[in-house]
Amino acid sequence: MTTGFEHETLGQRVRFTRDGAAEGVAAEVSHLGAERVMVIASGAGEALAARVTADIPVVLVHDDVVMHVPVEVADRAREAAESSGADALVCLGGGSTTGLAKAVALTTGLPIVAVPTTYAGSEATNVWGLTEDAVKTTGVDARVLPRAIVYDASLTTSLPVDLSVASGLNALAHCVDSMWAPRSDPIDRALAEEGIRALGGALPRVVDAPGDLAGRERMLYGAYLAAVAFSSAGSGLHHKICHVLGGRYGLPHAQTHAVVLPHVLALNAPRSPEAEARISRALGSDSALAGLQELRDRIDAPTSLRDFGLREEQLADAASAVLPAVPPSNPVTLSTDDLERLLRRAWEGADPR
Repeated sequence: MTTGFEHETLGQRVRFTRDGAAEGVAAEVSHLGAERVMVIASGAGEALAARVTADIPVVLVHDDVVMHVPVEVADRAREAAESSGADALVCLGGGSTTGLAKAVALTTGLPIVAVPTTYAGSEATNVWGLTEDAVKTTGVDARVLPRAIVYDASLTTSLPVDLSVASGLNALAHCVDSMWAPRSDPIDRALAEEGIRALGGALPRVVDAPGDLAGRERMLYGAYLAAVAFSSAGSGLHHKICHVLGGRYGLPHAQTHAVVLPHVLALNAPRSPEAEARISRALGSDSALAGLQELRDRIDAPTSLRDFGLREEQLADAASAVLPAVPPSNPVTLSTDDLERLLRRAWEGADPR
């Protein structure tokens, strides 16, 4: 146990329910005293959003949702919130939807009730992200932390298995990064270890039985723990890499995290004995990397960045863009060449073992 650290726990209401999302959202909106709610949901999620928000005073449903939250998309949502006179936001969907709600809250101060349908974890952090001119900028602000989360596993059953796998590995990446991120502390690492344990056990259940609510509830539990740890610990090497790849080249968020994770773990774990021990213990394996790779093989995880649109000629540019963002807390000191080698292996789909 490390002594002499500081830890901040963010204040937020969290509600886990099964087939009770509409009642939960109504209760949280009532708790806020909101009377004019702007609902943010992608076009594909509008029918589900209508069902979940049927009992609250909705003044606008906004479906202009784009991955990585381009600044112009955020500006349109902010204008819509202002013109509608909204006094609260309900967002239903994955990380892009939550991210857009956060962009609105960042400038308006409107409270958010988040209803996740993936395992992205953004709903439990005070981190916002916006993309402009192919550069993704992130920041921390108390205004963007949702006041409440309503988790209902029944809302995730329509998420295809391959996306469930990628999203779940994105959550697991939050746990791994929390082991050595700039503000990592013993509480963060304990939460992250339990998150890995939950996600590592639940992912195969979701693959084998996509309609099994118990498995998906375990996934949401793990994703929440992962996000709480990550929000406190900060963004480590893995997330710095993925933010560059997503913002600069438009790569899909969850799949990019799923591919990059084992390569960062292979690099850092040998130089971080505590992280190695915690991750391997949580995955029930002799080593952190072996445990992760056994899990990835079991759930048929994506392996190659080139499968998602990254071009070979972009690798050197990506490495140069990542280098200034590498946290000083990273267990390994890196050069541009080191980063390019890591990215090339992720691009090729090489086995990090």
